[in-house]
Amino acid sequence: MYRQILRTARNRQDVLNGRREWFEFKNATGDRAEISIYSEIGFFGITADDFVSELRGVTASAIDLHINSPGGDVFDGIAIYNALSQHSAAVNVTVDGIAASIASVIAMAGDTVTMTRGSMVMIHEPFALVVGDSRDMRKTAEALDKMGDSIAEIYAARAGKKPEDWRAVMAEETWYTAQEAVDAGLADVVATAAAVKNTFDLSIFRNGPREIATAVAPAGADNAWRQEARLKMVAAMEEMANAKAC
Repeated sequence: MYRQILRTARNRQDVLNGRREWFEFKNATGDRAEISIYSEIGFFGITADDFVSELRGVTASAIDLHINSPGGDVFDGIAIYNALSQHSAAVNVTVDGIAASIASVIAMAGDTVTMTRGSMVMIHEPFALVVGDSRDMRKTAEALDKMGDSIAEIYAARAGKKPEDWRAVMAEETWYTAQEAVDAGLADVVATAAAVKNTFDLSIFRNGPREIATAVAPAGADNAWRQEARLKMVAAMEEMANAKAC
């Protein structure tokens, strides 16, 4: 069943080529480390555990974290947020293109958050795919509400306002331009550097900017690649499940 309903915003060519990595560390033991999160978070067998393990090896006094991500796994994202928040280094976040969904939560770990010109932040309610009976559905709904509360508290801790105010904004799937993110307290400043070109399929989101989404995912031309991408994603997840079972 999930072969038909699995959703991804990943760059289509990355999916079809079987690319799995979504982060990169540079200069971990130098004076200033650089980390890039440039794809969907926590899928294809590479999890927050891998990210946090590398983060523990960073001895730099400052971390420059560059984000261009449509989101990903909620629990992995929160684990990454906590690991960055607890690290002794000063964390300077730059949103190079988009920080959507759980990637926007990771951005909140920054001591400073800089938006490039033309970049965006998107926040929304967590969602899940579940197969089961009514009890499974109710448990999942309860879990999603708790996740939503936790995420709203993170936004409130950085930007102010009450968590319930952020839940209301999340429920609307709200997209912020660079300046709007600053005005909302989610970021500190807009840089003069331009954002990187979007390569993600943002049409999976309810309110995604249509002019960007349709440029990456032209209507009517996507069915074949989407089906192939789904099968590759399912195969990767089954491979991960089999590895864990061994």
